[in-house]
Parts: sequence; structure tokens; C-alpha cells
Amino acid sequence: MPREESFDHHTFLSPFTWRYGSEEMRRIFSEIETRAQWRKLWTSLAEAQSEYGLVSKKEVADLRSKMAPENIDLKRAHEIEEEIKHDLMAEIRTYAEQTPIGGGKIHLGATSADIEDNVDALKMLQATNIILTRLANCLDAMASNITKYADLSCIGWTHLQPAEPTTLGYRFALYAQDLTLDIKNIENLRQHFIKGKGLKGAVGTAASYKALLKDVAAEPSELEDKVMKKLGLEAFPIASQTYPRKMDYLVLSALAAVAQSIHKFGLDLRVLQSPVFGELSEPIGRSQVGSSTMAFKRNPVAAERICSLARYVSTLPNVSFMNAANSILERTLDESANRRIIIPEAFLAVDECLTIYQKIARKLVVNTTIVERNLSRFGVFAGTETIMVEMVKKGGDRQKIHEKIRQYSFKAWDEVMNGRENPLEELLSSDPEISKAIPRNQLKKMLNPSSYTGDASNRAKKFVKETIDPILSRNADRLKQKTETRF
Repeated sequence: MPREESFDHHTFLSPFTWRYGSEEMRRIFSEIETRAQWRKLWTSLAEAQSEYGLVSKKEVADLRSKMAPENIDLKRAHEIEEEIKHDLMAEIRTYAEQTPIGGGKIHLGATSADIEDNVDALKMLQATNIILTRLANCLDAMASNITKYADLSCIGWTHLQPAEPTTLGYRFALYAQDLTLDIKNIENLRQHFIKGKGLKGAVGTAASYKALLKDVAAEPSELEDKVMKKLGLEAFPIASQTYPRKMDYLVLSALAAVAQSIHKFGLDLRVLQSPVFGELSEPIGRSQVGSSTMAFKRNPVAAERICSLARYVSTLPNVSFMNAANSILERTLDESANRRIIIPEAFLAVDECLTIYQKIARKLVVNTTIVERNLSRFGVFAGTETIMVEMVKKGGDRQKIHEKIRQYSFKAWDEVMNGRENPLEELLSSDPEISKAIPRNQLKKMLNPSSYTGDASNRAKKFVKETIDPILSRNADRLKQKTETRF
């Protein structure tokens, strides 16, 4: 087995060990914290068993004295594990060596998953709590952008082609709406689906606990309730040797859904930061290097990073699906190794992405001059629909007018593509049929793209007030928590 002293930069280290994810998220999934949580559960079990005369108060006190993280002896545990090939049992023996009075009662009646699965559920609750904090801060940042730019008209893009105008605030509301769905999804997950195995023994029947309690007229469910109450964790009513592995699938699917929201925002930003569009940019430090060769480069490195990590997270639910689907009968062990990887890394990747998302959203650069330039170049085309409707109302042939406008629009498009100003207004006003039906001043107003954004501005502001603000209000304490804002 590996020794902790070998974990340096002379050997492979996962990027999640030191590059991606916050210290607080790494701590949750650390080996020390995991084993400390095991010890807390063993102590809680002993405390509950002491109420039935199965463990003495002196034994419980001895166990409690060595359950804190500073008492974890990884070196000794690894020595034992190298011999017996079982990490949890190695920790039991290490713990027992440190507690000569109570050590003989550690793990009484339990199977490994009674300890590991409950602790895994506790870690998921802690980790989703951090994710909710990150999401709330991202939503708060995006809400500020919605409010600030609710009235700023910009060209909309469909199929990566200029379409009808919208407002920048309304576009930001699209990203924010994804975040609101993610928050509700994670909240629902925490409330209804993240549960522990409880204490149900080797195949879920609690037979070992039944045997332990046979002389004290108590049911295993009573002992389970006492321990789970101490842990602050609800248990699944039914379990096999493990909690239902479907829970892992639901958790990773929720994280993948967050990753999708992140990727959508990051990809859009990468497109709009391209000089061809040029409307938005992530914050770029004055000393930031974009390329080792091309010194002039201003690459969207932060947006690219979150897209890269989000793409990785999107693949992980498939592994947890296979784990759950292939858990034959009461249990197989072929999911154990990959669960050590996919669960922590999913949380750490999303944690890193949301930290970057928040910084980008709070310091987003909006190039209003280019926003207005693109709107001027392409937005005028959107008004042609209003012109067509107006002329039909005055007796014109819809199909003939449509063809006329199409031909003028294509001429105007060629001019724009050749770097000249959009001449569509001039082309339309010079047409006898159109000029007769629509005066020049009215035509100008109809072609003004800022007048063709529908109710985008009001809808965006209403979304902040009626949807975002209530979510932020109930998460007010999370907004006070500091979030690391490095790239």
C-alpha cells in the first residue's frame, strides 16, 4: 500500500490534489477527515449500544478520546492494510491499538458498509452544501448583470448567425435561470435523496444487531434510530449490504446538470470573446500570458477551463449508472474502486468551475461599443418583419413583399460583409411601393433594432424580482461566505 510520505511531486498526483477545487472541498474527501468520520460513527454506535448494556461508559469514553482527526495514524493503518488488504479493518485495528479500554468493542455488530456508506452520505451532504453556496454566489453575480444590462439592446444570434435583437440582460437571465434550476435540484436532492444506509448489517436484514439485542428486548431499528440521530442523518428504510447505489447516480446527475449550466455559459462567453463577435470578455490580468508563442493573445482561459472540467463531469453519471445497474442481488464490490474517484472528483470539479464562474460573472467585461456596432450592422434586418406586416395591412401581397424585402436584404448583407455600413434603410426607402405605403420617418423607426426587443427588458427585470430574489433571500447567509476567486 502507498505511504503518505511518498505523496510529493516526484510521483503522479491528481490535479484535484492541488490544482483544482477548494481546500474546504478537498478536506471533506481527505483520508484524515474520512477516517475521523468513521471513528465518530463507531463512537456513536458504541454510545447507543451502551444504553443497552453492551458497552460500558468507560469504554465509550476511551473511544471518544481518540476519535478526533489529530489521532489518525495513517502510517500505522497503512502498515496493517498492507498485511490484511482491508482499509476499514486496518483503521479499526489502528483505533483499537490507541484505545486499549474500549478498542475491543469497535464495530460491534456492524459490517463495513454500515460505516462507509453512512459517512459517504454525510460527506455528500457537506459537499452539496458547499455547492449550494457557490451556486448562490454565482446567481447573485449574474442577477447584478441582468439588472445592469436589462435595457442594453444587442443582436441575438441563432445558428451563429445574426438574428433578431434582444437585450444583454435578457441573455444573462438565460444563464441565471439555469442556475435557479440547479439550486432547486440540489436542494431537492439534499432534502429527499441523500440518505445513509443506516445500520442493517451484511445483507440489509440487521441480523447481527438482532442477535446483539435479543436479551434486552430491543429492535435493531431502535438502535439504528439512536445512532442516525446522533449523526444527523436520515437512513433509507430498505438497503442491501449498501445504500442504494441509485443515490450516487442521482447525486452525480445533479452535479452534471450544474456542469451543463457552467458549460453553456462558458462556451457562449468563448464565442463572444472572439474578436469576430467581440462583445464580452472574461477578466484578463495585465500580466496574464495567453500564448507561449503569440504574445498578443487574449485567450479565454478561464472559460475554457470550466468547459473542460464540465465536460469531464458530464461523463461521470454513466459510471454511477453502471455501478447501480450492475450491483447484483445484495451487493458486488466492482463499484468500490471507481467510487473513490468519481464522487470526490465530481464535487471538486464542479466546485472549481463555480468558483471561476463567480469571478467571471462579477468582473465580466462588456464592450458596449462593439455591442452597439454589431446591433447597428445586423439589427436593422429584424425590422423588415414589421415593414412586411404593415404593408400587408395596407393591402399589399405578403409573398411579393417578402421577396422584395429578401432581395434588398441580400444586397445590404453583401455591403455589410464588405465592411461598409448597412444600406438597408436607404434601399427600402428608395422603393416606390414601400415609400408610398410607409413614410421615411416611420420606416426609420421600424428599422431601429432597439425598438424590436419585445418585452425582453421587463421580463428580465421581473425574473430577478420574482424568481431570483426569493432564492437569494433564503440563501442570504451563503452570500456572506467568502469564495476563492483565483483562476
